[in-house]
Amino acid sequence: MPFPHVSDLVSDLAPGRGALRPARSWLRSDAPSLSLNGRWQFRLSPTASGPEDFAADGFDDHGWDSIPVPSHWVLEGDGAYGRPIYTNIQFPFPIDPPHVPDENPTGDYRRHFTVPADWAEAERVVLRFDGVESLFRVWVNGTEIGSASGSRLAHEFDVTSAVRTGDNVIAVRVHQWSAASYVEDQDQWWLPGIFRDVTLTARPVGGIEDVWLRTGFEQDSGRDEGRGAGLVEAEITAGAAAFPVTLRIPELGVERVWAAPGDVAPFAVPGVEPWSAEVPRLYDATVSTAAESIALRVGFRTVGIRGDQFLVNGHRVVFHGVNRHEAHPERGRVFDEEHAREDLARMKRFNVNAIRTSHYPPHPRLLDLADELGFWVVLECDLETHGFEKLDWAGNPSDDPAWREAYLDRIRRTVERDKNHPSIVIWSLGNEAGTGGNLAAMSSWVHARDPERPVHYEGDYTGEYTDLYSRMYASVPETEQIGSDNARSTLLNCTPAQSARQRTKPFLLCEYAHAMGNGPGAFDQYEALVRRYPRLHGGFVWEWRDHGILTTAPDGTAYHAYGGDFGEVVHDGNFVMDGMLLTDDVPTPSLHEFKAVVQPVEFTFESEGDGDGDGRDHGKVQGHGEVVVTSLRHTADTSDLRFRWRVEHDGIPVASGVLDVPAVVAGGSARVPLPTVSVAHDAETWLTIDAVLAAPTTWAPADHVLASAQLDCSAPRRVPAVRSRAAWLPGDGNLSLGIAEFTGGSLTRLAGREVSGPRLELFRAPTDNDESPSDGVEESDASIAGVSNAELWRRDGLDRLTTRRISVAHTADALRTVDKVSSANSASWVTVESMWSVEDGDLELRVEIEPSRGWRTVWPRIGIRFELPDGTAAVDGADWFGLGPLESYPDSLRAARTGRFSATIADLSVDYARPQETGHRSGLRRLTLANGASEVLRIDALPDTRGRRPGFTLSRHTPQEIALARHPFELGDSTTSHLIIDAAQHGLGSRSCGPDVWPEFALRPEARTIRLRIAATG
Repeated sequence: MPFPHVSDLVSDLAPGRGALRPARSWLRSDAPSLSLNGRWQFRLSPTASGPEDFAADGFDDHGWDSIPVPSHWVLEGDGAYGRPIYTNIQFPFPIDPPHVPDENPTGDYRRHFTVPADWAEAERVVLRFDGVESLFRVWVNGTEIGSASGSRLAHEFDVTSAVRTGDNVIAVRVHQWSAASYVEDQDQWWLPGIFRDVTLTARPVGGIEDVWLRTGFEQDSGRDEGRGAGLVEAEITAGAAAFPVTLRIPELGVERVWAAPGDVAPFAVPGVEPWSAEVPRLYDATVSTAAESIALRVGFRTVGIRGDQFLVNGHRVVFHGVNRHEAHPERGRVFDEEHAREDLARMKRFNVNAIRTSHYPPHPRLLDLADELGFWVVLECDLETHGFEKLDWAGNPSDDPAWREAYLDRIRRTVERDKNHPSIVIWSLGNEAGTGGNLAAMSSWVHARDPERPVHYEGDYTGEYTDLYSRMYASVPETEQIGSDNARSTLLNCTPAQSARQRTKPFLLCEYAHAMGNGPGAFDQYEALVRRYPRLHGGFVWEWRDHGILTTAPDGTAYHAYGGDFGEVVHDGNFVMDGMLLTDDVPTPSLHEFKAVVQPVEFTFESEGDGDGDGRDHGKVQGHGEVVVTSLRHTADTSDLRFRWRVEHDGIPVASGVLDVPAVVAGGSARVPLPTVSVAHDAETWLTIDAVLAAPTTWAPADHVLASAQLDCSAPRRVPAVRSRAAWLPGDGNLSLGIAEFTGGSLTRLAGREVSGPRLELFRAPTDNDESPSDGVEESDASIAGVSNAELWRRDGLDRLTTRRISVAHTADALRTVDKVSSANSASWVTVESMWSVEDGDLELRVEIEPSRGWRTVWPRIGIRFELPDGTAAVDGADWFGLGPLESYPDSLRAARTGRFSATIADLSVDYARPQETGHRSGLRRLTLANGASEVLRIDALPDTRGRRPGFTLSRHTPQEIALARHPFELGDSTTSHLIIDAAQHGLGSRSCGPDVWPEFALRPEARTIRLRIAATG
């Protein structure tokens, strides 16, 4: 195939030209190879049409810079070679397919390498690129070899005729933009360059071109997952001269010798242990000829669909998965195996069992790690055309025959490279590329090539060419309609007949619960549906980690940048920061919430005469009752776990031990007596059970907690009644009550410390979900399509409340103030009555909050705020008895447990990429404010008349200050601590890309009471 002129090459739809070889597996071979990773000479041109003299053998490149390969040039040289660009849907160039602008940054690479003398005996020499963004051309010793596109795909070139023994020169030209950019519009940074490995291999005469060991499994009998019959179906791609070929699996006693290609046939292997994500049993295998030996690790497992069930080894799979991009704050998509291994080990520790490789094949070593550690993998092709949605999909390549070969090349390279991995159980055609004949052709090719593994593509709403029904961000009611057999509603973009067909398939949420900033909520609601409806097979949270890029502010402060921080012309802001793991590898509270919701062991408490315990805080046990331990695993029993229990009185441990739980098979249950619980009469009594690892694994130490549950065993306790008072007298409000001092009815000092407040606080620094517009569908409350809650809150002035005092009155031991709180240009208000009194020697504050009519939207919070200036000793930490240890909100409470916790003021907040609401702890009983090791004030929170307890937030910044910052470093220093006691908070939801807060957790304007008792502790 001839090479087009450079001006045409970048617009060329052909996936490759020249000596480009067919796709094959990524294999470990003992054939001689040479890594070309390392420092390469480099120059950057602003256009694609620079001179090609650099490819000449004798070109002098001493004046060039050098950069590492693999790398992205925009992440090297501190901006000397351009900057990253982040877009989600938008194209960062005019939509004029297949053309791209003349302003097309182009990187030229050169390096020398030495070919050993004995390579002259090789049948061929192959040059492999594992990843180059976007289009690249290759020369060896001045001879043009070929070109290729498909950034996250492997490409091999036959360079036999161009290489020579001794010194050689390779030259590579990489264009940032090409026709391929139109089908690589994934939600990620655009990062050009040679970012994966470059390898030269000497292919031996009589070698093995490719190997595919398909390894099935059939259970002997029963549910016991011990051993069964394995099936090996080998596909050996090699010339006749390579035979005989020998397959060995030493641990199973397998040694098969095939004398000729026609002898290769399937065979059974008895006594095989199956592979699964929970028990990732691998066997070492080799496939050898006289000239070459290939090493593989095989796992025996059978994937299939039976009716509307997706099965592995005959049992239904539930995906507790995450979408995973390749992202590192300094290296971008350059693979770091140590970092990747720890990333996957962290997933295991947080009960993640599945990965969708959004939206391209990862580095091949990642899949080795998935095989080894144990994950169900949905392997996705390098394909997305999302930007065409702006044009209502007009001109979308997915339905243009001119692009068909490019589409087919991408899926071939995806499947062929990774077909040997047992962890891959589903092939995915790509993401958000509309629909059309080219996608159908891809699916047809996959079905012919690999009939076992099903094909996924979310955009095939009507199920014309895919095996699974898949959706992203379906709401809880819609997901239930999909799972229910008697649902008569039509599904998205489906006719009634198409809806019926889709309900006969396994259903997968390929994306749900958008984890952007503080959130999401409702993990537990989706999980409940998966338990209730077998057709629902779980899904993949969007997404695993934030994609921040480490950079520095003008003053030298390091921070993690997002879209717009590099001066992009168009960008999608912090939408790239939407993971359950922060950029610096810190798990967010949402990851802890996910872990708790999907935990693989369920505890159901049953006290005597009560069979309705649910493992949270219902029911009372005083030495009697049982717990039902249920395994929610796919394969493994619970013999690898120990079950520890402990009893706490107001968060103080008083007893502990180990439950005698028999090994529970996957899907089974065991009923176990509870230990005797000593119930305190002057404190809350809580029983906690943890399922922990009995021994260390490759991904966690012994005693790592996999699952947990609590039971409230407390004896009933009376809440002190509110003491009524009469004979209120008007006054100026200048007085002292116990440890409190007031001026004009306003608090000025507590226990000798300067304190002000309480002031009504209805505002929170909007979360990313709060800032996202309503779609007007299935919203939780008074919403306006296209308008965010945060916009409505600012419209109503919740961030700028003003107060008018109505009255001040007192008795001998009490003070009462009434305030009217509103905002400029608003006729709605809130009446706040504050009652201070001395009760049983303590200072009591009771605040009655009552809104007027006319409020038209949900509120972010109903709380009161105190200001605590640093003075001689700053409030810099807290000890509390309540829910913890991490932040919690009404629709994100499953990871919270009742106990006693402590944290510094800095650790109470999460450094989300864009500052926003953070740090709220729910279910507060007692709060002690601290300065270092010294206690400052103690606050007891009493429940209201409906038993509801407040929460608290302690921060160095007000919600208003936080809302103005774009990055954490912009908040700066503060000389005041701010304590907010919330009667209620609005839920989190997933509205940044998904459903709004569920109505049950939406905070409507309503009357609430906050009741506190405050004491000095010094």
